Amino acid sequence: MQVTKLEDLIGTDRDVEGNDRDKAKGTWRSRRLLLAKDRVGFSMHDTVLKAGTSTTMQYSNHTEAVYVIEGKAKLTDHETGDVHTLAPGTLYLLNGGEKHTLDIEDDLRCVCVFNPPVTGREVHDENGVYPLLTEDDDV
Repeated sequence: MQVTKLEDLIGTDRDVEGNDRDKAKGTWRSRRLLLAKDRVGFSMHDTVLKAGTSTTMQYSNHTEAVYVIEGKAKLTDHETGDVHTLAPGTLYLLNGGEKHTLDIEDDLRCVCVFNPPVTGREVHDENGVYPLLTEDDDV
């Protein structure tokens, strides 16, 4: 059994923000509740995307489920042009490598689940993609 409190992650290596190496610099903060090293087959994150920001991402190597618990945003699917309003109680699933943009109206807090699990060392590239890393990879 593992018990994790969000407050215990703050200020640790599991408390990550988009940084100078990350294309999504300054648009989000993610507290990694579970990572690949926890060996449960997925990673789980408590993520806040900042109001007034726009972030384009594409998870070519991962499936991501996102459940919104606070805030408001617009989600644009670049493949279809569809625009969805995100609000508390909304789930969206990225399971086809969809390129998408999040335009954040109010700080958007969500729970994100990745499969395969992320290691916590990934950085969004110029296309908003996370590389597929394992615990055995050196970065």
